[in-house]
Amino acid sequence: MFHSVNIHLTPLLAEAMDKRHVSATTRGEKEGELDDLAAALGGLGVEGVVSGAVASTYQRERVDAICRRLGLTHVAPLWGRRQDEVLAEEVAAGMEIVITAVAARGLDRSWLGRTLDEEAIGELADLGRKYSLNVCGEGGEYESLVLDAPWFRSRLEIIEAITEWDDSSGVYRVKRARLVPKLHKKG
Repeated sequence: MFHSVNIHLTPLLAEAMDKRHVSATTRGEKEGELDDLAAALGGLGVEGVVSGAVASTYQRERVDAICRRLGLTHVAPLWGRRQDEVLAEEVAAGMEIVITAVAARGLDRSWLGRTLDEEAIGELADLGRKYSLNVCGEGGEYESLVLDAPWFRSRLEIIEAITEWDDSSGVYRVKRARLVPKLHKKG
């Protein structure tokens, strides 16, 4: 249910957003991981949870259940939206996103480390039609890493990464990264 590839970068991403980083461990066991999430959320003193669920009923229902149990509001602003439109809006808004893992038919080694742009979105949409994969990767087809976004105060720069491939799936593992000043585009 949870993103795992390059999870060690979340403290840097929190810093890029000027947010406090809170971590909790989980064994990733189905349903047990939800209890771990509930325990972590229970002590934060927050009013709600924002999730990026677009089409995964599995994810949304589980976050809904945790929020109900804890008396929190669950906000899923992308829920039910067209997947290709969500990705296009992210790119148009200035988000810089790279693919960090692939595990679906049609997604080969060449996708690892690839920047999500209009061409990639078109190819993902074609692959979605051909192989019934979730264009946003919610079924585990791929994972991604946001390097920059409009709300980031600094951007993540990958210094060193390696590609690991095993027949039909692979990972773009970031070994070293740092925060750098944002690039300002001149208009």
